[in-house]
Amino acid sequence: MKITLIGLGTDENDLTLKGKQALDSAQKIMARTALTKSYNSLKGYNVEALDHIFTTSRSFETLNKKLANAVLNAAKNCEVVYCVDGAVSEDIACKIIAKRHKDCVVIEGVSKTAHAASLAKIQSTQICALSAYDIKNIKPSSATVVYDIDSAFIASEVKEVLSSLYGEESPCVFICANKAKKIKIYELDRLKNYDYSCSVAVEHNSFLTREKYDYCDLEEIIRILRAPGGCPWDRVQTVESIRKNIIEEAYELVDAINKKDADMIREESGDLLLQAAFVTVMMAETGEYSSMDVTTEVVKKLIFRHSHIFGKDKAESADSALSVWEKNKTVEKNQQTFGETVLAVPTAFPACMRAQKVQKRAAKSGFDFSSAEQAAQKINEELLELLSAIKSNNPANIEEEAGDLMFSVINTCRLAGVDCEQALSQSVEKFIKRFVACEELVIADGKDITKLTEEELDKYYIKAKNALKTN
Repeated sequence: MKITLIGLGTDENDLTLKGKQALDSAQKIMARTALTKSYNSLKGYNVEALDHIFTTSRSFETLNKKLANAVLNAAKNCEVVYCVDGAVSEDIACKIIAKRHKDCVVIEGVSKTAHAASLAKIQSTQICALSAYDIKNIKPSSATVVYDIDSAFIASEVKEVLSSLYGEESPCVFICANKAKKIKIYELDRLKNYDYSCSVAVEHNSFLTREKYDYCDLEEIIRILRAPGGCPWDRVQTVESIRKNIIEEAYELVDAINKKDADMIREESGDLLLQAAFVTVMMAETGEYSSMDVTTEVVKKLIFRHSHIFGKDKAESADSALSVWEKNKTVEKNQQTFGETVLAVPTAFPACMRAQKVQKRAAKSGFDFSSAEQAAQKINEELLELLSAIKSNNPANIEEEAGDLMFSVINTCRLAGVDCEQALSQSVEKFIKRFVACEELVIADGKDITKLTEEELDKYYIKAKNALKTN
């Protein structure tokens, strides 16, 4: 049987002529709720209000499913007109009905979004509008309208999300029925009355006075800086010229993480993101790709490589999940031989990290030592070859043998389960602390470190080392 979905609007006078005609000829009329002003449009009609379903639903999702089922079941016996406050397009249950029932007619009404945006005098034509019960699906936009703020608890959830997008001090307009009140976002859950008619509308300030900025804003300011009349330095940069900046910012972020400094991590994350955005904007200028292409590719990559989450593969541990990732990565990059995977290790990696990565990938073919102990024997062999090269005083040979020795040490450490890059970094930090402490002891004794014998330096170093251990 046919189902007609009618949006009653936000007030009792919002019912359209087409909607009234559908009601006049209806076999059965059902309404989402009788507790709204727009429900008064149904006076004189025999209406079955579904308010009882609200009290038996544990969640918004369950409520909409139950409302939809009630209408669909009624339509098995006769034609049904189902009325909702606001617009049909804003109602989740209506969307479920329209998807599941082929013979549906929609008669729209004044939307809650249009009502709120009009009272708030929103200037932007780009508005993200959604129910407060669907707030988790909000998207950044120049303006936002959130309706169905029917309790202080729901208002607090909306406040938290809007604060993250616009800033808690940003102005917004709170709408209750036909009254609009200007407040700050942080005040959203501090008002006296909340009901079905409550909504909030918020709009970004001018670009330079906003409290919050998103990734799109970051790209926009880069475009402004690179435009004619922009910053002379930014305008002349190329993807090649900022390569070293990318490396520096990556290392600074790692340094911040090592220091466990949250403020520093946030700042350095932004600096690294800036470099990635800078590259994307420059590539977009030449028509190579856009930021949408970048985010699309990385999301698709995550979906494909996490086939244990989005596909049929299984992974019960971090190691098995990593195996699935590596397997899918090989398929994605069309790497058919182990040699191709080794060649794919970036040459820009730090040498220690690159060596361990190459060894690890080669090991997947079975080309590896059986244990760290066996690999350690190679260290002795390479050390002797280095000493021999030093005796021959051949710089090129010395460099080659030194590299072989370090490669063997990394191999041994890898098989022992060590992150060689991290281990070496820790050793460097340890030496720095000990050396600084050693020099401080020498200075405290009124001596010149450059004038000490090797034996005297050793004594000071050991003293500093022991002092650091006890502190």
